[in-house]
Amino acid sequence: MTAKAPASAAARSGPSGAGPAGGPDRGTGGEPGGGAGRGPRGARFAVVLVALGAALVLSAVAGMAVGSVRVPPGEVWGIVTHALGLDRSEPSWSRARETIVLDVRAPRVLLGAVTGAGLAVVGAAMQALVRNPLAEPYLLGVSSGASLGAVTVIVFGVSLFGPLSLSAAAFAGALLTLLLVYTTARTGGRITPVRLVLAGVACGAVLTAVTHLLLLAGDRGNQARAVLAWTLGGLGGVRWGTLWLPGAAVLLGVGVLLTRARSLNLLLAGEESATTLGLDVGRFRARMFVLLSLVTGVLVAAAGPIGFVGLILPHVVRLFVGGDHRRVLPTAALAGAVFLVWADIAARTVAAPMEIPVGVLTALCGGPFFLWLMRRDAGRAAGRGVA
Repeated sequence: MTAKAPASAAARSGPSGAGPAGGPDRGTGGEPGGGAGRGPRGARFAVVLVALGAALVLSAVAGMAVGSVRVPPGEVWGIVTHALGLDRSEPSWSRARETIVLDVRAPRVLLGAVTGAGLAVVGAAMQALVRNPLAEPYLLGVSSGASLGAVTVIVFGVSLFGPLSLSAAAFAGALLTLLLVYTTARTGGRITPVRLVLAGVACGAVLTAVTHLLLLAGDRGNQARAVLAWTLGGLGGVRWGTLWLPGAAVLLGVGVLLTRARSLNLLLAGEESATTLGLDVGRFRARMFVLLSLVTGVLVAAAGPIGFVGLILPHVVRLFVGGDHRRVLPTAALAGAVFLVWADIAARTVAAPMEIPVGVLTALCGGPFFLWLMRRDAGRAAGRGVA
């Protein structure tokens, strides 16, 4: 299940690590987040990026080595480099192991890395847009719409697009939910974060109810198990031919967000300050919400609704690199990729030969963190005399 985090735009505390009253770090450049690449903090940022990049490579090798058939890491490395044309020597491994590594585990590891990176980046941006540390990627009900689309395919046996029918239906459900939420929240030509979040929560609740009704009306047994497995999130069954869409969506989303990192920094300082510095807050928020929702919809369609990744990782990242989104976004992408690859490894090995849905493990990690975060923010609010 995914986290349903309260995200009132009136919250006074910004994302953790963002400074007093949610203000971003001040560098030497005279603007929020200035001097992102200079001084000790810039050096720490470089070290963190290098460390996370190395960790991601090692995690990918581990993800391809671990499973019902264990493949030595050195052999995994040889198979991968040989497939990439970097190693011209004669293969010393069996054809079966090469198939396991390249056709079964490698796509799964890559989907985990892409999904983790995308959810972490979307979560960091969403927390800045609504100025609330409890915001997460599924805030606008996109996951509920995607779940309804997927359940419809499972219950009614729709196969219009063959093996891609479930993913296509999930993305269509996410897209229609986004349109419904925006239509509901738009009043007088304006969309405020409060109305948008409330519309997302309301639409998500209705769509979840319809999903449960469909499941109850359909056949029991295999359908119920298939729906439950999908709604808990998972990376199994992915193939190379389906990886390009989530990969392209995450690359595009991260690229656009990096170009607007300064605007995200300005929002953390408050709407009035951002407007004074030349940011059209309403238009910027609307465009970013659309972008983030579309990226989230693609990821949910590919891997199901995997919760808490976009809530946990942005806060962990800010502890190391500060609140400037020019540092937070790339670091969150790498950290999210590493986290979800290892969560999937644990899902495959903790209860072997049975595989635990990866969303269950992320919830077990994220639930306690979410409760701690709420208590921490409540303590800060009490210390400032805020009700």
